[in-house]
Amino acid sequence: MARNRRKKQAAPPNHERWLLSYADFITLVLIFFIIMYAMSKIDVQKYEVLAKALKMEFMKADTIMPQGQGIMGAANPSAGGEDNKTEQEQNDNAETGKEEQQQREKQLEDLLQKVQAYIQENNLQAQISAANTPRGVAVTLNDLFLFDLGKADLKPGAMPILNQLASLFPTLHAVISIEGHTDDLPLSTGSVYKDNWGLSQARSLSVLRYFVYTAQLDPKKFVSTSYADTRPVAENNSDENRAKNRRVEIVVLR
Repeated sequence: MARNRRKKQAAPPNHERWLLSYADFITLVLIFFIIMYAMSKIDVQKYEVLAKALKMEFMKADTIMPQGQGIMGAANPSAGGEDNKTEQEQNDNAETGKEEQQQREKQLEDLLQKVQAYIQENNLQAQISAANTPRGVAVTLNDLFLFDLGKADLKPGAMPILNQLASLFPTLHAVISIEGHTDDLPLSTGSVYKDNWGLSQARSLSVLRYFVYTAQLDPKKFVSTSYADTRPVAENNSDENRAKNRRVEIVVLR
């Protein structure tokens, strides 16, 4: 009886279990190819909608994913549109800047012609000159045309040219630099100014204040600068050359 019981408990060996593993493997391979086929046939429009939606969610969540990347590291189709828009804006801004620069150059050229015509009509070539320089249009006024020797109070004879300039400045979109210059000789004893720096600064301010207070022009348009004898236009080796160096320059900057 015990021997028969042992025979019933011992199950016969199963030689077909490999079929189960093989069936599982075939099933997984089939699922893999189905997924790959489905991914190859993805609707581009649906992909774009999904990518945009995910991008918005990632941005709300302060994600570290670069904005130019889409799902699974692929380039976001919408990023190209944003780049194109940015490039177009840059081109538009460059074109606008070019037009503004051309307008400024035309204003400077018109200003130069008007100032030169005024100088010619009033025979002021010995006291005033105007030129187009790399910095802008520079109007140079002889110091004795504007001031008495060693002083910074404007002479009455200087008012007409300053009034003429003041009438031209309001339409300009530019900064106007008022720059005082002297020769290299020290000031006479008893001068109210300590040195040539003080004198050149005071003369620059006198012209600036005329434009701002008397002509009532916008003070934001003007800057005042003093150079003393540091930027001569001629060597300080004669009275004639020193007279050239004593000047006030009104530069309409580019």
